[in-house]
Formats: sequence, structure tokens, C-alpha cells
Amino acid sequence: MNFKLLPLLTFLVSSLATAADRPNVILIMADDLGIETLGCYGGVSYKTPELDRLAAEGVRFDDAHAVPLCTPTRVALMTGKYNFRNWLAFGILDPEAQTFGHWFSNAGYKTCISGKWQLRSYNPPDFEPEWRNKGMRPEESGFDEYFLWHTEHTEDKASRFPDPRIQSNGKYVANTKGKYGPDLYVDYITDFIERNRDEPFFVYYPMALTHGPFNPTPDSPEWKNGDRFESNPDKYFGDMVEYMDKLVGRIDRKLADLGIRENTLLIFYADNGTPKEVVSKMRDGRSIRGGKGENNRRGTHVPLIANWPAGQKGGRIVSDLVDTTDFIPTLFELADIAAPKNEIFDGRSFLPQIKGEPGNPRDWIFIHHDPLPGHNKIGRSIARWIQDKRYKLCDETGNHHFFDLATDPEELHPIDLRNASSEARNAHARLLAALKELEQS
Repeated sequence: MNFKLLPLLTFLVSSLATAADRPNVILIMADDLGIETLGCYGGVSYKTPELDRLAAEGVRFDDAHAVPLCTPTRVALMTGKYNFRNWLAFGILDPEAQTFGHWFSNAGYKTCISGKWQLRSYNPPDFEPEWRNKGMRPEESGFDEYFLWHTEHTEDKASRFPDPRIQSNGKYVANTKGKYGPDLYVDYITDFIERNRDEPFFVYYPMALTHGPFNPTPDSPEWKNGDRFESNPDKYFGDMVEYMDKLVGRIDRKLADLGIRENTLLIFYADNGTPKEVVSKMRDGRSIRGGKGENNRRGTHVPLIANWPAGQKGGRIVSDLVDTTDFIPTLFELADIAAPKNEIFDGRSFLPQIKGEPGNPRDWIFIHHDPLPGHNKIGRSIARWIQDKRYKLCDETGNHHFFDLATDPEELHPIDLRNASSEARNAHARLLAALKELEQS
């Protein structure tokens, strides 16, 4: 035995063990899904047993928020920055940006993205053509593998649901006629997991469900005996929610079947509120209209469920505020990835809360909602606000509207500070100071 090699062998064995012990991560983001759609948040209109179980066994965050439309949320989620730092246009991600795909790949993780892309060349030919062929291509996003809908021009995107048009690692997928896009996205994910089960992996699944068009799913009677392309939210939105839940269950069972569920963090989130066409009922008797695109809680209040058997203190509800920029510091801490020194990150980790520790909860969240420029966004404008658990301060040109979300959830009656309580005035001062500090960062 060459005893001079013992330290090197010990180091190599230790390094391999550390790599093998690093948690896997699956980040699932539903498209257009407010909290009122899930049973674990009090919704009664749809059956969501898989997500309800993951929430009951894991950690459910009851005050998580997103930006009210998809691209702003996706850009902030993938880069860890508020949108005023790197926003270009709707449906566009700066091709020079670094994403969590880059950082996880650089850290030795196997990485995969499957589902909806829509971060390049969003405008049709006759609208703001200067944004054609702009944005990030999937192959530039840092992921080892991709399987995605809407990777090229908007007019070429075709269906995301029946007979989908999907690009996989540079080539369009053949023979999708008669198939359902969400099934294929999850097929790719489960295959990727099986192929990489012996190494740490990071999977990002930006779902196509439950965004319109509101088509039948394979569990709808009309899938076999009707028009698969019919769009009717009253008939099919519920089917879409329930099929989405079913797909989450498929991923969860695949992990269990492979024996790797224990050390895999599965996170479920959503990019904005439910479509406005949809009204959902709550256990307490309320009916809630979807708030997608609205700058209020119906537009931003979304589910956040974390389930990590090996590391969580499960069976809990956490009331701390969470916003979209918090995911990257959380995942960095989980995977022991050092934050790049040349990057600004606006969030803070909620991993301690998953573990059952107090952590460093936010006093406020900030949302920069910029849907411009972009096709079909005429009439919209930039909106910015900062809010704590009760109060919200809107940053508008020349005016700071201030609301009490507890008594005025629809934000119809701005507070007159001259007649406000001392609590409200103190909250206004704190939020205004935080907003000014953020603007100078």
C-alpha cells in the first residue's frame, strides 16, 4: 500500500460522496394559476390531490407572490433580479443574461428544461419588428438539454396542447399528431431523471398548463369524441387544473420509483394569477375571479409548495413573504453554489424556512411589472410597488398611492395619510424608505 496516496484517495472518496449527496432539484412553475385553484389553499372548484399531499407532507408558503404576467416572472426567476435591472421586452430574455441553468451546470449538476420557452422573438412580423429574432435561444440558456414549445417566432409556435410543435436540443420533434404537449414535456423530464439518477440534477419545468387556449385534456371526454382544439374556459379549465396536478404526481412517483425521492427538493410555484375568464370557489364561500395581469393580490398571490423529505421539517405552513427573486439564493444555498461576485441578486433564501428554522424573512416584497414593449400589450403601463404583510405603496410618477390590503384587498380606496392611524403612517414611512433605498441600488 502506498501510504502517500491515502490523502488523495480520501479526498477523492470524500468529493464523490459530497457530489452524490447534493440534493436534486425539480422546480415546477405552473402557467396562470392563483392560490384559489388548489385544495390545500382552500379552493373547492377542482381536485388537486397530488399537490395537496405534497403540501401536507412538505411546506406550504401562504404569502408567496409573482409578477402579474408570465415573462416578467420568468425573467426574474431565472436571473434572480428585479426586472428593472435586465428587462428588454415582453417575451424576450436578454441573450447576455446568466440564468440558473448556467450556474447549476457550472456547479456540476446535470440540467434540463422542458415545457414553455417563449423568451425569444415574441412579436409577429407586423408589430414592432425590431424585436424579431431577439432574445435568448434555449441553447444559450445554460441547460444541458431542452424540450420546449415556442422557441422561435410567435406565428410559428403552433399548439402547446394537442398536436404540439416542440423543439428538442436543436431539432423539431416529429410525430406529435394525436399527442398532448404536457404529456410529452413530462415524458422528457422523467426520461432525463432516469438517465441521470446517479448524479445531482436540476430540472426546470415551466408548464404550459393552465394557460389558454382552454382545450380538452386527454381526460376530457372531448379528447376522443370531440374537437381537441375547442377553447372554452367553463368546460375545460377545471380539466386543465386537474391534469396539471396529475402530471406533478407522475414526476413525484418517478422519483420514488428510482429511489431518489428522499433527497430531491420538489418546488411548485406559478408565474401569475388565474386567467380573468375563470371564477373559482373557496371553502369559506368566497368566489374569486382570476387576476392575471392585474396589479393586485389576485394577479400576484400564487402557490408555493416545497417538498424535500431529507431536509425539510414538513407538515407546516409558513406565512413569510416570498417573491420571485428569492428562488436563486434558495437554490444556491441548497446546492452549495457560491453566488457569482459580478452579479446582483435581489432575493433572500427561504431554505431555512423549509428546514423549520426561522431564517431571515422579508419585511417587504417589491414588484416591477413592465409588460412593454410587447404584442397585445397596448394600453398597459409600467407598474411598481412595495408591500409588506398588510400595506402596499405604489410607485407612480408624481404620486405614491398607499393601500391597506386587509380592509381594501381590491385597492379601491387609497389611504389619506392625514387621517391615517399611527400604524399606517409608520408602515408608509418604512416602505417609502425601503423603496428609495432599492431605487438607489
